[in-house]
Amino acid sequence: MVKKLTFLSLFAAVSLMADSELDALKAQLQEQQKTTQKLLQKVTKLEKKQQQAQALQAKKAKEQEDASLDAAFAKDTSSSFSQTSYLPDIALILNMSAVGRNVKNSDYANFAIPGFIDAPVKPELPYNKERGFNLNYAEVAMHSMVDPYFEAFAIFHLHPAAFEIEEAYVTTTSLPAGLRVKAGKFKSAFGRINEKHQHSWHFDEQPIIYKALFGPDGISDPGLQVQWVAPTDTYIMAGIDAMQGSNTRSFGDTEINNLYVGYLKSSLDLTDNLSVLGGVSWAHGKTTEKKSSDVYGVDLTFRDQLGSYSALTWQSEYLQRNKDTNNTIVATQKQGGLYSELVYQYNNNYSAGVRYEKITKNDTDLSAYTNNGIDTSNLDKYTVMLQYKPFPFSRLRLEYSHDRTKVIAGQRKDVDTAMLTLNIAAGAHPAHAY
Repeated sequence: MVKKLTFLSLFAAVSLMADSELDALKAQLQEQQKTTQKLLQKVTKLEKKQQQAQALQAKKAKEQEDASLDAAFAKDTSSSFSQTSYLPDIALILNMSAVGRNVKNSDYANFAIPGFIDAPVKPELPYNKERGFNLNYAEVAMHSMVDPYFEAFAIFHLHPAAFEIEEAYVTTTSLPAGLRVKAGKFKSAFGRINEKHQHSWHFDEQPIIYKALFGPDGISDPGLQVQWVAPTDTYIMAGIDAMQGSNTRSFGDTEINNLYVGYLKSSLDLTDNLSVLGGVSWAHGKTTEKKSSDVYGVDLTFRDQLGSYSALTWQSEYLQRNKDTNNTIVATQKQGGLYSELVYQYNNNYSAGVRYEKITKNDTDLSAYTNNGIDTSNLDKYTVMLQYKPFPFSRLRLEYSHDRTKVIAGQRKDVDTAMLTLNIAAGAHPAHAY
């Protein structure tokens, strides 16, 4: 009996211990289930965050892809160039001066040059006109490659009283056999300086012979130009310009295009430092009187590169015009003149120069002057200049000239002029030829 009771007690104790362990296991299992649920919730949250991050990353990738497509759209289908690389270069040129002159502004505005410019015809004076201060012009220049075949140029002159399209043209870039074509409004390549703009001249005032034959704008018209460069080691260029011929100084018959210009130019190196550039030019057109007018030109330039930043340049040019008229005394006017200038560039900052000009031929009707006792001989001019360039895009130039070519208020008068000019260039601007 006692054994039986002892067994039953042990069995009851074991059962109680088993029940207690089972309850503990169940409690532990419930706790693990809660922990698992929490972990599952964290995993879900992390998965959502990861999905959001992936969506954001995909959005950014899509934006980058769209930007790449936009850039690709701007490219030529041949992938030969990028449009952003062909945005136009833009430059701004400002030119101003302070002038001292021994002639009143009102008298100087009506000067005459015997045989070339008569007093009733007011000469154009876009530069350094006033005794005092002058804003000569603001020039806006634009240049851009259009495509693999053309490049475009536009130069706008903003004078105090006018807006002028000085040049606007396109040129070819890939014609074979050394050919190039220019079309639009442009300056003819006649002579040495006709093609150059005022701010690239060695002196601020235009040579007298250019002013007398062509006026301040030179030969500049709508037209077509064809140039050919020979395939030789020595530079040889031949060109023809067909232009409207609106220049009334020497031409002016614009019922149809009437002006044709031809030229031949060459340059060579005489030594490692000494080079020479020369050319001959011919312009043929019709005057407002429907008469023939021919202008011949020859130019020669020597440049000696003395050092890395110093050089000596001697430039000379002779022009002659043969113009038929209705005048019974002189049926064909033969007039000519020259300028010769020597410029010494000491370094990048300082330069100095002298120039001499002269009307050498004036076979025309001068009776209007000689009958009034006006001497029409010895029409010449002397100029000296000193230039300082603190930086390649800014320039101060001091210039003095003694001019014996003018008739002022009906009397031959020597004109003495001193001027200080400031020229500023801002933006992308191509270098000028020497």
